[in-house]
Amino acid sequence: MDPFLTENQPETCRALGLECGTCVSKAAASLAKICRGLESQGVQQLFVQLFPSSGCRPMAPAFELAYLESSGIVNPLTTAAAAAA
Repeated sequence: MDPFLTENQPETCRALGLECGTCVSKAAASLAKICRGLESQGVQQLFVQLFPSSGCRPMAPAFELAYLESSGIVNPLTTAAAAAA
């Protein structure tokens, strides 16, 4: 069994005191610093590579949004207003 694949599971992260939202947003912000201008499909592919556990998949939209916000492509206030409407 590959230890790198088992480390990125929600249960393991929770046991270490990590929260999915924080982990995903920080990873997306780091990605935005080194890889600007990725399209949606590229961001999604990188999410799956970084978080291979199926338990992490529900966080994919949050990862993409955090990437876009960190890239300056999406304004968080505009996104929140659109979501509330």
